[in-house]
Amino acid sequence: MLLPVLFALGAALSNALATVLQRKAALTVPKSGGLRLGLILDLLRRPVWLAGIATVITAGVCQAVALATGPITIVQPLFVLELPLALVVAAALLQGRLSRAGWLAVGTVVVGLGIVLFAASPAGNRTQVPMTHWIPAVAVCVAAIAALVVAALRRPEGRGRAACFGLATAISYAMTAALMKTSMHTLDDVGVTAFFTAWQTYGFALFGVCALFFLENAMQSGPLVASQPALTLGDACVSLALGITVYEEYVRTGWWLIPQLLGAALIAAGVLALSRLPLARALTTEDTEQPGEGTAADAGAPAP
Repeated sequence: MLLPVLFALGAALSNALATVLQRKAALTVPKSGGLRLGLILDLLRRPVWLAGIATVITAGVCQAVALATGPITIVQPLFVLELPLALVVAAALLQGRLSRAGWLAVGTVVVGLGIVLFAASPAGNRTQVPMTHWIPAVAVCVAAIAALVVAALRRPEGRGRAACFGLATAISYAMTAALMKTSMHTLDDVGVTAFFTAWQTYGFALFGVCALFFLENAMQSGPLVASQPALTLGDACVSLALGITVYEEYVRTGWWLIPQLLGAALIAAGVLALSRLPLARALTTEDTEQPGEGTAADAGAPAP
């Protein structure tokens, strides 16, 4: 399991860097009250956003290798480390530092994730999935995404709207990973031609584009404290569900559910605490403070 874990961590780190770059770029374009297709065109003219896309591609390659070599129930939960890594990267880029409370929250997420993975002990690495598994999974996820987007558009700008878009992004990411796993095994087992003729290849590309679009709208809809927990925890939970139901991967149940729930609670608490940090808010709100000042305030020190 070392190879998929290492590549999953590499993907999480790349996504963290992409998050910082994309959030900064998203705040430089005009806001809109609805789904605005021109948003992507505006972002394409921002070099920092293009740099973020480059790191997204790197993350995608790492994720593809991880999914091809390990179970989705191990690979995807590791992406909860994206937010802690994003804030560490943001602090470095802004020449700031995390406060003691910030580092405590980072530690809480890491410990919680370790407890969950140890207690669940995921196993299994099925390479192909029958259509009888795919049809209900895709149908349920598409219906859930559609319902969340409709709910988001009916809400005013704020936490509720951001949370809906964040959860829609999470489901899209989870479906992207599930479909990508089959595509990577097809590429490895059959070859390039089969890869480009497999419907799963175009399915994960479509869900990936939708995830990116929903993410940009979530960034502009409300504070990180609303969208990031929904995105981080939603992706992990939906991926676990898809790993168990679609790929028939195994996780321990019975009394092992108690430490799993404890670990999940620690992750939730850590993610929530991290998303409340001034540094995190500075990356997602048009604050009058400069990001460096927010970072210094978080650190309990005078602004540089």
